[in-house]
Amino acid sequence: MCPLPLAAAAVAAPRALLRLLNRGLAAAMSTAGPLKSVDYEVFGKVQGVCFRMYTEDEARKIGVVGWVKNTSKGTVTGQVQGPEDKVNSMKSWLSKIGSPSSRIDRTNFSNEKTISKLEYSNFSIRY
Repeated sequence: MCPLPLAAAAVAAPRALLRLLNRGLAAAMSTAGPLKSVDYEVFGKVQGVCFRMYTEDEARKIGVVGWVKNTSKGTVTGQVQGPEDKVNSMKSWLSKIGSPSSRIDRTNFSNEKTISKLEYSNFSIRY
């Protein structure tokens, strides 16, 4: 059996690492030029095809923060924030690529603006 302090350390270590990574991501973004925020809605076959999961994964790979969720009208909506070049990369992915089984008919972007700081610490799926 694992001694209690060692077990507690094993549980705390991944959380501490995650906190450091999130701080590092926020710090890197705050020094990478102007920050942008944009809302989006994706139309087509985007529900039941793991679109949200792939969106979360791609956002984390690119290095942007925000959220994604399904809507009651069959679309996927959300918000992306980060350095302008990374937000533009995510916009391109949301418009042209998506999940392997999805079919993107169109993507609407709105409320695009420059922000002084990030409003989120990561990218998440909302329900």
